[in-house]
Amino acid sequence: MTPLTIRGFRPEDAGAVAAAHRAGREHLVEAPEMFVWLNAQQTKGHYRTFVAELDGRVVGSVRCGVVTGTTTTGVGHANGSVLPEYRRRGAFTALLAAAERHLAGHGVVELHSWVDEEPGPRAFAAARGFAEGRIAHFGGRDLARPLPEAPPRPAGVELRPAGDWAADPHPVFLVEADAIRDEPGEVVMDAADYDEWLAGEWHRPAFHTGLSVVAVVEGRPAAFTAVHTDGVDRYWSAFTACHRDFRGRGLAKLAKLESLRLAREAGLRYAYTSNDATNAPMLAINAWLGYERCASERKFIKRLDG
Repeated sequence: MTPLTIRGFRPEDAGAVAAAHRAGREHLVEAPEMFVWLNAQQTKGHYRTFVAELDGRVVGSVRCGVVTGTTTTGVGHANGSVLPEYRRRGAFTALLAAAERHLAGHGVVELHSWVDEEPGPRAFAAARGFAEGRIAHFGGRDLARPLPEAPPRPAGVELRPAGDWAADPHPVFLVEADAIRDEPGEVVMDAADYDEWLAGEWHRPAFHTGLSVVAVVEGRPAAFTAVHTDGVDRYWSAFTACHRDFRGRGLAKLAKLESLRLAREAGLRYAYTSNDATNAPMLAINAWLGYERCASERKFIKRLDG
């Protein structure tokens, strides 16, 4: 048995990191190449991945960084996982310690982490000084199943692929930047940055401009559903936004339904999404779309300055 080693991520670790990330979590869609891309980004969020080696193999990782897009300072995130057969051997405890040191060095005093809503992970977090917070639910659906019939489309509304804005995505960014301020969470996302959004979202390799749909009202983007894929057969509803000037018209529902229709036509098989447990309007839309709850996770929060 070789000793436990914690080190920085290398591109050749991507397959092992993805395997640990998705072990027992079929609702998670990230492909190995996404981890390479994420760690190649130079952002003000100081994103970093640490990996754990045991018995000569990479068995888990933690991905961490500073929360950006907000005027709130000192908040960081750290999320990770270890292959089931290598748990209870100290790997994630050591990974978390590495993440905390890294984030504290960049001014983080409050650490947020999503944990599987199961007794073991919750007890692990509590034992390491984290306090329980909000819950989010994952939904999944088989795209081979029929989709609901589209409701009547309001006059003057078009549904167009996000790729139509490839030359200038700024109008689409404005929809997300407005809507994300109302996203449920402990941190108000009130300082969205266009360049950061371009680099981290629009140019993300998993982002699919042909399946992401924009609802347009009289030429102006009004609602937007962003889609990631694993490049094989899985679809992830990354974010759905409706500008406050256009709410109450069912535009988000129309965009999401059209996106699923396009995904099925493109040959994707499984669709997944996630929503805060308090986001009743979006949970209702997803239930209407045929998503069924398949997992849950809970936010845990820890102070690093106490």
